[in-house]
Parts: sequence; C-alpha cells; structure tokens
Amino acid sequence: MKRTEFNYQLPPGLIAQRPLEQRSASRLLCLDRQSGGLNDRQFKDLPSLLEPGDLLVFNNTKVIPARLFGHKTSGGRVEILVERLLNTQECLAQVRASKSPKPGAELVLDDGSQLRVLARQDGFFQLQSIGTGLMDLLQRLGHMPLPPYIAREDNDADRRRYQTVFAESPGAVAAPTAGLHFDRALLDQLSDSGIESTTVTLHVGAGTFQPVRVDNIEDHQMHAEWLEVSRSACEAITAAKTRSGRVVAVGTTAVRSLETAAQGGSLAPYSGDSSIFIYPPYRFRVVDALVTNFHLPESTLLMLVSAFAGREKILAAYRHAVEQEYRFFSYGDAMLLS
Repeated sequence: MKRTEFNYQLPPGLIAQRPLEQRSASRLLCLDRQSGGLNDRQFKDLPSLLEPGDLLVFNNTKVIPARLFGHKTSGGRVEILVERLLNTQECLAQVRASKSPKPGAELVLDDGSQLRVLARQDGFFQLQSIGTGLMDLLQRLGHMPLPPYIAREDNDADRRRYQTVFAESPGAVAAPTAGLHFDRALLDQLSDSGIESTTVTLHVGAGTFQPVRVDNIEDHQMHAEWLEVSRSACEAITAAKTRSGRVVAVGTTAVRSLETAAQGGSLAPYSGDSSIFIYPPYRFRVVDALVTNFHLPESTLLMLVSAFAGREKILAAYRHAVEQEYRFFSYGDAMLLS
C-alpha cells in the first residue's frame, strides 16, 4: 500500500496545544467497525458503551522527563532527548547540535552535570552519566518531552497531565495518550459497572513520532520498543474471552503489546523488544475493541487503526471529526472503535 493512502487534511487550529481542565471531559467519537456508523459522545459516557465482563487493557508505562539542555565543552548548545534507559548510568538519546558530538566528547548540562558520548548507534547516541544516576539527573533537570506538534515549552502542569493516573513503570518518552482521558472517578465507575481491567507495559520511544518516509509502507522499518505482557494479564484476557467479554485495548501501545505477545499463534507472556508494524491487511488475534486518540496523517498509528477498522471507514471518521472540530493528537479527543 502507498503511504499517501493514509493522508487527510487537518486544519492546524484543531491540534490540541493544552489538555482540558478535566481528563474525562474529552469528546468521544464512536465508530462501529461493521457498519461504519458514527456517534458523537463524551468520554465520560464510556461505562455505558461497554458491557459487564469486558476487559480494559491499559499501558502502565510512566513518562520520564527525558529532554535535557546543555552545551558541548567547545561551547555549542545541545538538546538531548533520551530514547531509552540502558542501565542506571547509560541511555540511548537523540542529540541536536550544530555539529554532532564524537565518541569521547562530554556534554555539560545546565547545572554542570556531565554526560559522556560513548558511541553512536543507528542515529542515536549512547551516553553515560558521569558521577550521578541517570534517573536522578532526569528528575532534577529534565523537561517533559512534549510532542513536536505542541508548539510551546513544557510547564509544571505537563508533569502531571502528560502522564496517566495509573502510570507505574518509568521508561517512556511519550505518553500512551489514550490513557490520558481516564481519571480516578471514571476508573471507579467502570469497575462498579462490572468492567474489569488489566495492565501491560510498553515504554513508548521517541520513534513513535518519526514519519514514514518510504512510498510503499511495506518497506518501512519500525523502531524497537521494550514491552512486557505478564502471565496475569494473559490469564485475565483468557478469562474475558471465556465469558464472551471483549478485550478493549486502551491505546495503540496496548494493541502492539498484545499482538506481539500473540505472534506465536496464541497469547503468551512476553518480555523484550518489539518492532511489530500493524497495517492493512492484518488479522488481530487478541483485541476486540480499541480506545484511541486521533493520529497524524501518514503515520504508522493511523495505519494500525486502519487495519483494525478499515481504511475508508477511518478516513471517513476523521473527516467527520474535522467537520465537527474535534481536538486532535496527544492532548486531544478520543475514538472508540467497537
């Protein structure tokens, strides 16, 4: 398939720059995968749109303050975006500078802390924190890594709002944004309605924002991300299927986690890297319904939801969302594909 088959026109003014005051105050566009029918709802209506016995699968990754600023010892300014923590002292990162640093160079952060360049790997730099733990350094100096389409600097509120209320496992450099709509009151209401939940972990990498540059999408190489689907998550999913409940993935990261864990033919516990690329046609083995945000034109995430609900139905839904002035992308509104 061609990349251009997943394009749509989006007025820049519909790209949400800030979150709503209340998480669950977002709008929810419901798409029936069978008929293509659309229904405009509110996200807080979700409990009435699911059934007792359904199972929500959340990604419990926690966004780290992964953006750092400093300078080279030669004086040139640098911006560092951590992609992945390798251990307590080392990471892979993107480094933006007027001239790329070489192995052995030292980068000086705004408080004088230092990172040493160890090597370069596939467009990333392997960096080592000198004298202090990397996570401690990020907590002291790091900025929340807002997506490039949010045209403002991060602020203190983003530390709370660019994070799900159920985040537990630090390691992501981008939020699993479908989960941002859930607050504690809504989670309690879902539980009281007999809708169960479980969690997986996928540490979202900065590569999630990388565009597809090849014309034929089959030639695109996905970035690798670390994920874990536990035995308890597998058991919860099996139990839901047994009682004829739906497995409702919250976000494309939950989809990619579950479908990776089922690549052997059936769902099984999994821990490790995945570079799964889901695009039409794809046979889903685990997921029955999907809560997701709106995605960028020609992105791998738009291709994933097109595989799930049909490309033409998704593009028709996006046209409707534009006409109805839904808010798009990370801090925007949501869809339910059921």
